[in-house]
Amino acid sequence: MSEPKSSSETKLNPDQKSIEPLTRPPLLHVSVQESLRKYIQSNQLKAGDPLPPETFLAQRLGVGRNSVREAIKALESIGILETRRGIGVFVKEFSFKPLLDNLAYGLQDSLRDVEELREIRRVLETGLIAKTIEMISAEDIAALRQLTESMRRRAERQESFAEEDQQFHQLLFRCQNNHMLSALIDIFWVAFNKASNFTSLDNPTPLATWRDHHEIVEAVAAKDVDRARQRLDDHYRGIQQVIAKNRIA
Repeated sequence: MSEPKSSSETKLNPDQKSIEPLTRPPLLHVSVQESLRKYIQSNQLKAGDPLPPETFLAQRLGVGRNSVREAIKALESIGILETRRGIGVFVKEFSFKPLLDNLAYGLQDSLRDVEELREIRRVLETGLIAKTIEMISAEDIAALRQLTESMRRRAERQESFAEEDQQFHQLLFRCQNNHMLSALIDIFWVAFNKASNFTSLDNPTPLATWRDHHEIVEAVAAKDVDRARQRLDDHYRGIQQVIAKNRIA
């Protein structure tokens, strides 16, 4: 009597379909996270609204309290929930900070991604500068000129003026009162600088960088959309050259 073939020797009929591998189910606390997200959305909870107690959530979901705690911690880490000690768990006001931190971390040591981020900033700002020119006040222009004067003094002393630079771009678009735009400018700025370490790169022309900002302000003050857009383009082209130099080095 012949021996049965081992599984390794077993061959399927050519017409038979192969057995599909099992898909591993998601971790329990991940499933709890999704349930909590759906609960927040379906009940239209807003910032400051409380979630039910952990014990109640565990009972309703049919899981242990540890799984609920892990899910809450995960949602805290991405800015959806916050725990107030001795009070409870609440929906957190939306913030770009977790996204900003993750974006900066994800871009670390990736000059290609930094270059892509620079391009997004360029398109965003050149595309919206015309609206700024329509809306900007004399007070904002005066504040921009004050900032660029501070940049000039620091450039002459070979000092970093990164803080003024960030303020400049925020102030340039402040008149639009667009909170999403303001947050995006901060995301692009901080993530770019964290990822590229741009403020400490060898910038051989700090006065040229100051001049870029100065010319942008004067074009805006003159209500010259084409010149303002061109000056912004020149500014971001200069940043591109510094990134390229650092890539070679």
